[in-house]
Amino acid sequence: MASCDVLVVGGGPAGSTCARQLQRTGLDVMVIDKATFPRDKVCAGWITPSVVKTLDIDLDDYGKQHILQPITGFKVGILGKAQSEIRYQTAVSYGIRRIEFDDYLLRRSGARLRLGENVKSIQRQEGGWLVNGTISTPLIVGAGGNACPVARHIGSKIGGGEKVVIAKEIEFLMSPQQVEKCTIRADTPELFFCSDLKGYGWCLRKGDYLNLGFGREDTHPLSPHLEAFCNFLMRQDKLPAALPQSFHGHAYTLYGHTRRQLLADGVLIIGDAAGLATERSGEGIRPAIESALFAAQVINAAAGDYCKQRLLPYEDQLLAHFGMPSPPATGLIADAIRRSLGRILLNSLWFSRHVVLDSWFLHAEEAPRSLN
Repeated sequence: MASCDVLVVGGGPAGSTCARQLQRTGLDVMVIDKATFPRDKVCAGWITPSVVKTLDIDLDDYGKQHILQPITGFKVGILGKAQSEIRYQTAVSYGIRRIEFDDYLLRRSGARLRLGENVKSIQRQEGGWLVNGTISTPLIVGAGGNACPVARHIGSKIGGGEKVVIAKEIEFLMSPQQVEKCTIRADTPELFFCSDLKGYGWCLRKGDYLNLGFGREDTHPLSPHLEAFCNFLMRQDKLPAALPQSFHGHAYTLYGHTRRQLLADGVLIIGDAAGLATERSGEGIRPAIESALFAAQVINAAAGDYCKQRLLPYEDQLLAHFGMPSPPATGLIADAIRRSLGRILLNSLWFSRHVVLDSWFLHAEEAPRSLN
């Protein structure tokens, strides 16, 4: 039988950030994850300077052993149409490989790790919880992604009535011949939006690695969109004709379009498990680590009393930071308006830079969270 002060379920950026914060205040934290690390993670994989500062990452040190691709520009446009190129004077993001990045964050958290172990059972016991019949803890932090078992356990209806984005992605090491032919610049990711603004595709080069993917928020099959996207990229010499592996899929819920429970007695839910991905870009890393910091702050303030009432400030902090959810209008008229606006606005260099990039993707107006 093992015991800990806090059990974090999920070793991604949300889980590792929360674990590190709690470890630094003297709590005994254990992280359990069904995967063994390092592990592949479906994600475009770039982080802003704000995220770097929030996580207290030394870029020079990180770049010595890991892929770290400075991004100083973007190409943006409607799929199949002309793109606008936007340049910046300094790096506004950094391309990273999630297989490296997540492992780095988890190892430095200082938490005890139980990797390659599924959460099979969660039982209430006196003073807290018994997980898998072998781990005793007064508090569980659910950080297990969109299908987090902890979120399910406390009653979240995952998938039921939620607005879910389905995405498929691939990341691979290009051959020398593919590197020579590829027209994607390493410092300039390319974004291709659907005309109805319900999805987009991306191409991001990280050194000699190429990452591309496509995601949409509606319920129609994704495969035809992905096939058309890949054919377009191949014609533009942005994608090799022969891919070394198949695409990997995943799903996530957009903030403001979820019915998930965020807490219960002895439980907090963070990151993608809480449905916090940003609505416009689908970014998950930034809101994941921010929610982890809020959770750690509330946990420390609770001083060992993890009843629901003591954990309620977590919900208040999320609402204050991310804002009141306001689902967009739906229906045929709303969709027609979105299609028209999408074509018009994405032809505007000003809109592409200041709204799509600076606001939706880079969050340039938001200050970093503090780790202290």
